Amino acid sequence: MQAITTIGLDIAKSVFQVHGVDANGQVVLRRQLKRRYVLAFFEKLAPCLVGIEACASSHHWARQLQCASDAARLCEALRQTTKERCH
Repeated sequence: MQAITTIGLDIAKSVFQVHGVDANGQVVLRRQLKRRYVLAFFEKLAPCLVGIEACASSHHWARQLQCASDAARLCEALRQTTKERCH
């Protein structure tokens, strides 16, 4: 398996989506994780950048991931207007 350099983490109520890419931007990981397995999963990985959409619980998860030696960054949610979606 190629080294994962960046992970996008979509947090939800009970099942999280993990999307990892290597230095070339190639997808090397797509996985669903239940909430109770998230920290154990990241503790097994080599340190990498983790992007999380900013929301109510994202600050908690960013702190938890930073304790697991990952660099967590919160990203602003992208919003599109109806007109932009149609074009």
